[in-house]
Amino acid sequence: MWTTAFAGLLAGQAMAEDAFDLNALIEAAKKEAPITVYDSTGKIVEMAKAFSAKYGVAAEGSKVKATAQLEMIIREARANNIQGDVSIISDAPAAMAQLIPQGFAESWLPPDMASKIPEQYQNPLTVVTSANVWAYNTELYDKCPVTNIWQLTGPEWKGKVAMQDPLGKASYVDWFNQMAKHGDDKVAAAYKDLYGKELELDDGSATAAWVKALAANAPLLTDADAAAADAVGAPGQSQPFMGLMSSAKFRDNAEKGMKLGLCKDLKPWLGWMYPGVGLITKGTNSPNAAKLFIHYVMTEEGIAPQAADGKMSTNSDVALPADEPSGIGKVLDQVLPYQMDTSLDDWDARETWQDFWRVNYQK
Repeated sequence: MWTTAFAGLLAGQAMAEDAFDLNALIEAAKKEAPITVYDSTGKIVEMAKAFSAKYGVAAEGSKVKATAQLEMIIREARANNIQGDVSIISDAPAAMAQLIPQGFAESWLPPDMASKIPEQYQNPLTVVTSANVWAYNTELYDKCPVTNIWQLTGPEWKGKVAMQDPLGKASYVDWFNQMAKHGDDKVAAAYKDLYGKELELDDGSATAAWVKALAANAPLLTDADAAAADAVGAPGQSQPFMGLMSSAKFRDNAEKGMKLGLCKDLKPWLGWMYPGVGLITKGTNSPNAAKLFIHYVMTEEGIAPQAADGKMSTNSDVALPADEPSGIGKVLDQVLPYQMDTSLDDWDARETWQDFWRVNYQK
């Protein structure tokens, strides 16, 4: 019986839950070469080791930024020299615009989990959604010192907002586009709430007006979340920054004595979500091991190292741990979700938003 299931897996055909044979997949994976898994978090090293120990299938995790993953997957495919077998890439627009349609990689949905994963996250398979959030220094403030994102464009916070440079972090300009397409009315409403008057639109959208004002307010631009987190949460400061960073940085409160606090009740959102898309590279010599790894990371055990950092599995059966340090799981209704169905629009708009930021940014 397992040979039938095995053939179906190789063909990549959709299968009913009762036809999927996990044990057959495990046995087939054990016969294949070791795999390498790319992800933008260092937690992938721990995850790959745990996977290997569980199944006896050799896997190595490699921390690679999303932009580098994109380049490596394309280059390896063109050279017919596949090094990375699985990619969990946080650049959904690039996956949708380049990797999948051009045949460099493909998505595989574990059939036995299809009923547990929302349809919007199935094609391509979104493994996790992660939050970038506004944070403050809890040593100086007993609550977030701002209640509205428009305050961050005012003189009080001039030069005192830390965030990654949108020209070097594509997900930030994707965020701008997502706000404009799916929440522009809320950005406009937040302006009215703060200033008591309607926003005059000179740049086409309320989002563009906010982005322009933020860029002109001399934010401190960094090349990584760690630098933004240090600017905000380092202890002993007298004039700390507000900052935008991954919820994962809140683990530094315990590990490094940082003083990061989540800006709850910030209008219109305390942060935004971005997806991690799970892909299998075309031409891998270990297709079954790659599928087994994808299956593994969709389980509570598999995603646990990332869940501890506030990254949320799209498997509805998997919850964040109760002691996740940022507290993001309790305020998800205050986070702008990522809409996968407009990811290609994000791709098309990237250069426009980057140019807009470049023109308006002031140090």
